[in-house]
Formats: sequence, structure tokens, C-alpha cells
Amino acid sequence: MKQNYTVRRSALEGVEAFLAVARRRSFRRAAADLGVTPSAVSQAVRTLEARVGAALFIRTTRSVGLTEAGQRYFDRAAPAFEELVAAGEAARDLGQRPTGLLRLSVPRGVVPLILEPVIGSFCDAYPEIELEIAASDEMVDLAAGGFDAGIRLGEFIAPDMVAVRLTPPLPMAVVASRAYLARHGRPQRPQDLRHHACLRLRRAGGGIAPWLFLADNTAIEAVVTGPLIAHDYPTLLGAAVRGLGLVQAPQPLTERPIAEGKLELVLADVAAVTPGVFLYYPDRRQILPKLRVFIDHMKAGAR
Repeated sequence: MKQNYTVRRSALEGVEAFLAVARRRSFRRAAADLGVTPSAVSQAVRTLEARVGAALFIRTTRSVGLTEAGQRYFDRAAPAFEELVAAGEAARDLGQRPTGLLRLSVPRGVVPLILEPVIGSFCDAYPEIELEIAASDEMVDLAAGGFDAGIRLGEFIAPDMVAVRLTPPLPMAVVASRAYLARHGRPQRPQDLRHHACLRLRRAGGGIAPWLFLADNTAIEAVVTGPLIAHDYPTLLGAAVRGLGLVQAPQPLTERPIAEGKLELVLADVAAVTPGVFLYYPDRRQILPKLRVFIDHMKAGAR
């Protein structure tokens, strides 16, 4: 059976006034501390007593003391109220300056290309921010996972997210090892790929990423097959280096192995272009200073 829960209205009304009077043993001094009139404090305490259902103070013309009920209420309410005040100050601190834990969900292949060059300078510039990078190629629910933001290729980002561009549009490069090309030849056009071993990416949603090309301003989707399917580009590129087959991946991920002679570029004249890499987060109104300065730092590092 479903239970109905309601939030009691004014559950904390009068508590601050009560605590001030209990500590100062005076309505007048408590009012001065709170910056209100003694009558306002007295009314707040009477309202609290009516809600509690017991007298909390013993009042005479010369002094104010706690009843037994008042002492019990004070013993439990005082530390609880201090915790509420501290919680508000902690939350306010996060909303006013760059501090706290900044959690990012990032594909493994993006870390060395985009984050590693700026991590050191960011941590030096903002020592009060703890940066946590969760490297995974799975698409995660940012809110459910407790992440402040994610970084992904633009085509994988949901349309209801706020997206901040981190890179220009990226060509999709097809690469293979020299040994593989020596055994199987170099494809000259996308149609040739049906005779090659093509190592493919399975997206987080479950589908296999198609191999896309652009010829004469016309998008072409090549039908490919191969011996390996992986969920991330580093695994596919590693297999290509070992001669297992061809891989299509964002060009920046292929630049180092090409420069090291481990992979060679093919079909460059018909390379398709992806939107690029973006940082994304759920709501522009919810952005905290810690994320704002990170975005600004990433943009400055990209210039």
C-alpha cells in the first residue's frame, strides 16, 4: 500500500529564536543578536511552543529559564540546527567559488588527446578543486552517476544536453598496419572494404557504428565485416597495430601510431567528418563555478 508523505510546513519556524533565547537566557538579548524586536522573538517562541505542545521556558520578571521539555528540545535541536547551518554554508560555498569535487565521464581515447595537456595546469590554477576522471566508453546517466559533466563525440550527445565544443569537426580516418596492407592490399574506394577485415565499434546503445565516407559531397555508408568488435577505439587501434585489420576512428586518435610508423592511412580522399568532441552537462542553470572554470580552462587551452 502506497503511503502519502507530506513536508510539514514551518517545521523549523521559531527554532532559531528559541535557541537564541535559550543560550542568552533573555528575550531582549536574543532579539539583539537576531536583529529583530523582542516581541517578534516572543511571538516566534509562542508559536513553537504551540506546535510542540509544551512550554519551553519558565519566564519571570527577572529571568528566563528552560523547562524540562525546553531542555530536552534544546539538547537535540541545537546540534541539529548547527548542522543545517553548516550544510547551507557548504552548499553556498560551492555555488559562489570554484571548489569541491568535479567528476567527469570521459571516453578512454579522449583522455590523452584532450585532457592530459590541461590537467596539470588546471589543478595548479584551482587547488581547491578535486578533479575526478572516470574513463569509460559507456554512455552514462550524468545525474544518476553523480557526474558534473561528460565529454563525448557530438553525435553521441542527447539533444537535451548543453554542449560546449572542445574540438573542431574531426575527420574519420581509416588505418591499418603496413603488414596487413602488404598481405591484403590497399583499398582504393569504400566499396573495396567488403573484401577486407574491418574492426568495428559497438556503441553504448548496442548498435554497431557504421563506416561513413564522403565522395562528391555525397555521404556513403560502407557495409563492412571483420573478426573483432570492441566498445572503444583504443582496443580497435591496438588490434590494427597487430595486423588484425582496418579501423575507422577519429583522426586525432590515429595521429600518434601513424607518426610512429605503426599504422598507415588509407581512403583519405573520401574521409567523412564528425561533429567533433564536446563537453556536455544537463542544465545551464545548474552549472557551478567549479565546472564553469573548467570549461573556461579547456577553451583557453584549445586556443
